[in-house]
Amino acid sequence: MSEPASISTGIAARYATAVYELAKDAGDVKSLENDIGTLKSAMADSADFNALIHSPIYSREDQAAAITKIANKAGLSTLMTNTLALMADKRRLFVVPQLLQALRDIIAVDKGEVTADVTSAKALTKAQTDELSKTLKARMGKDVSINATVDESLIGGLIVKVGSKMIDTSIRSKLASLQNAMKEVG
Repeated sequence: MSEPASISTGIAARYATAVYELAKDAGDVKSLENDIGTLKSAMADSADFNALIHSPIYSREDQAAAITKIANKAGLSTLMTNTLALMADKRRLFVVPQLLQALRDIIAVDKGEVTADVTSAKALTKAQTDELSKTLKARMGKDVSINATVDESLIGGLIVKVGSKMIDTSIRSKLASLQNAMKEVG
């Protein structure tokens, strides 16, 4: 791991632990989970939000004021709003993506869950997601929460990553292995 990435991860882990402990003590872990989803969506949907948290051109005061307004408008909990304002004041907003991942991991461990990253060619239906979750639970022995993404270049099938394990049943990978086998023959 590169030095800047490990520094960001370390900073995020410390913030995540503190935020989670405060939410747990207040009995408000559910709203923390909602905040994580809201912020993940904001990062995925808004280039302006990403610029705000990553760009060094904004002053501490500008970042703190903007992130507080965004948090209030998005309906984030007071704990998350205050955390983001503190992070802006300390010039640490650039670790928000790692913070969200660390919080998601802490919550999953506390619940006894495992997160599976699933990439499919088309969006999975609710029935398909439930069936996959049930199958993975039987295989892993733990509850599985599915983080689904779509990649049309897979053509069909799935790529499932759980921890260090990966199952690739995509048509793209099958075609690639067939192509390699044909190269070896001819």
